[in-house]
Amino acid sequence: MTTYKGINGFAVQSVATDPSPLDEGQVWYNNATYAFKLASVTTAGTWASGGNLGTGRRELTGTGTQTATLAIGGITTTQVANTEEYDGTSWAGGGNLATARYRLASGGTQTAAAAFGGIIFTTFQNSTEEYNGTSWTGGGNMGTARYGLNGCGTQTAALAFGGGDPVGSLGVLTEEYDGTSWTSGGAMGTARYILGSAVLATQTAALAFGGNNGTVNVVNTEEYDGTSWTSGGSLITAGSGSLGAGTQTNALSMGYGPTNQTTQAYNGTSWSSDTSSSTANRSDAGGAGSRAAAIMFGGNPGPGITTTEEYTGPGVPQTKTITTS
Repeated sequence: MTTYKGINGFAVQSVATDPSPLDEGQVWYNNATYAFKLASVTTAGTWASGGNLGTGRRELTGTGTQTATLAIGGITTTQVANTEEYDGTSWAGGGNLATARYRLASGGTQTAAAAFGGIIFTTFQNSTEEYNGTSWTGGGNMGTARYGLNGCGTQTAALAFGGGDPVGSLGVLTEEYDGTSWTSGGAMGTARYILGSAVLATQTAALAFGGNNGTVNVVNTEEYDGTSWTSGGSLITAGSGSLGAGTQTNALSMGYGPTNQTTQAYNGTSWSSDTSSSTANRSDAGGAGSRAAAIMFGGNPGPGITTTEEYTGPGVPQTKTITTS
């Protein structure tokens, strides 16, 4: 009689805790739950609830990974300076920004981040702050104050683009940060604000998508090579207030407005539809993470929600319980 061990060369492992990381096709017996389990690959991305933010808010920014996220700034009925840190399960308070603001941008990691730009009611901001995992300190000011911009990169090699008045010149501006000062980069082809960005992208390989040109939401995607922007594949659905995850060639657009739950995936050439988020009207949220493991938090409806959702991308092994049905 053919057995599992005869086919694979080893027996089914009996464990008290499900193994991690998983390999596709891996089978084990969980002796704590008395269940045989299998690691199978999903064909579509899935969203699941995460721990709630301590402070519900919208128009905030986020950076980091799904299990080491930073939520920064935003607005409730007024702008806030709150910083919160996520460990993959729950949020904890971090050091407050020196300048409370919303519609700002950020880059870096949970323990080495940069936050820049934004607005305090009607006053555009150009200040940069740097986070060390505990507190924020002042960095070099941006050359041009603006809000509704986006960014990516690291604390010592960040990129800021778009924002401000998209009808004027601010909507195409790009600036590069070296950890001390900002310098001008290549102008975007499409002026816009409240646009999306692949948060794990770099200063020399960035991705910008969507946003509003001052009149309508746009589908335009642009890729940056450290010098200039070139057009990429258009979004399937135009949106503003979007957030993103991943890199220039493996990105996710999620939770954009005004009332859209659509998730779209980018492969470096074109966008495709993916699983919708589970919360309606999720625009102006914060986002972070990779194409395979993304996170979004806060956002509309106003004055801001505490909801956090975690995304697991297609092709990632998932634990399935083996049943006889």
